[in-house]
Amino acid sequence: MFSTRGDAHKLYLKYKRISDNGEPLHELNELREISAMKTFYKKIDTSTLEKIYYRMLKEKNGMGMIPVFVSAGPWLLFLFSKQLQEFLFTNGSMPFFIFITVYLSILILSVILHFREKAWATIHLTLIEHILEGRNNNFI
Repeated sequence: MFSTRGDAHKLYLKYKRISDNGEPLHELNELREISAMKTFYKKIDTSTLEKIYYRMLKEKNGMGMIPVFVSAGPWLLFLFSKQLQEFLFTNGSMPFFIFITVYLSILILSVILHFREKAWATIHLTLIEHILEGRNNNFI
């Protein structure tokens, strides 16, 4: 089913369909994985878990290198545009097409990777936050 409401709504529709079919939701791999992460984090003592939380927060905020790459790449190419044009267009258009294909592929894959990493970091941070809030009301 096509929906323009986003991935969260697609998940809702998937879970609703599975539930309506009488299948247990807790057996889905994607929910079992989150459950396993939560179980693991619950085993860790509070002091260590807080340190893990801060490290995860650093990792989530440190993922800014890919957006820098996305925005700095064109400027770098602009700086060397004369030399780049000479290299790409002296032997016909084939080097240009190869260059553009490789550059755009790296760019697209980097952006996809960035947002996937950011989403996973958010899941881990949220799990840890909920566990720490349950243990200690002074957290965050």
